[in-house]
Amino acid sequence: MFSRRHPLLFSFLIFSGIAAFTLIVLGLIFVLGPGVSEYETRGGRAEGEQVGVVEVKGLIADSRETIRQLRHFRDDENIRAIVLRVDSPGGVVGPSQEIYREVIKTKKIKKVIASMGAVAASGGYYVLASADGIIANPGTITGSIGVIMEYTNFRELFQKIGLSAVVIKSGKFKDTGSPIRDITPEEEEYLKDFVNRLHQQFVAAIAEGRQMAPEAVQKLADGRIYTGEDAKSLGLVDRIGNLEDAIEWAGQMAGIEGDVTAVYLPERKMSLLRLLSESALQKLLGPAVYPEWTAGYIYTPAHN
Repeated sequence: MFSRRHPLLFSFLIFSGIAAFTLIVLGLIFVLGPGVSEYETRGGRAEGEQVGVVEVKGLIADSRETIRQLRHFRDDENIRAIVLRVDSPGGVVGPSQEIYREVIKTKKIKKVIASMGAVAASGGYYVLASADGIIANPGTITGSIGVIMEYTNFRELFQKIGLSAVVIKSGKFKDTGSPIRDITPEEEEYLKDFVNRLHQQFVAAIAEGRQMAPEAVQKLADGRIYTGEDAKSLGLVDRIGNLEDAIEWAGQMAGIEGDVTAVYLPERKMSLLRLLSESALQKLLGPAVYPEWTAGYIYTPAHN
């Protein structure tokens, strides 16, 4: 009876039900899909003595996956040592520091060797500075030890198109770095001090991880980049070699005799709901929530 009186509404309800059911099924597939019971070897079977490889690629904006993999390999008795493979131009301060500290925790239990890819600069160097050993290619781009904060000022553009902003704030520094007005001398000094304090944390972390004098690190920490060869001569890198050399070195430090098998932990699958919601949020809010990070630097957005 209902379908006869309201055919359009009835069709809509049927379609909505099918769509909801499909989303639930897909969500379960994403959440309950293949687990991590088996390691990836990327070219062979995981036999004999194993070394776990944790990869850090691209912008370092979230530390959770890297920390999960470090902990997993650290707790697995079949994994004798760990290689932290970094191919990153840098990222955000906090996640870089979190990975750095997790490496310190891990190397108390198992040897950790860091391997640099094409680039391991700024935050990409930060995360591996505390490893038991660092190996780089001769042409690896590394260094860039420093912190940068930047934003674009749109004040004159707003004036030309007749727009004016109204800001109500709880404190004089709350809108520091606002793109709609000029920065004051007091705010500029405040931000410079903030950046310098982050920079000193970076220097101290390298000095601790590399067992170097802070004064020696400070001389290298002016933001310039180095080749892998240069970094080795300056004490920022221990050896020149590729990923396979790093895996072999990790096996030797762990006391493995014979061949070493490198294994990878598959990335955890993201739920469909989270995937859709984060993608939609990024498209809707853009730079306000997901700033455009400056490659090659540890960057902190200036706008609160």
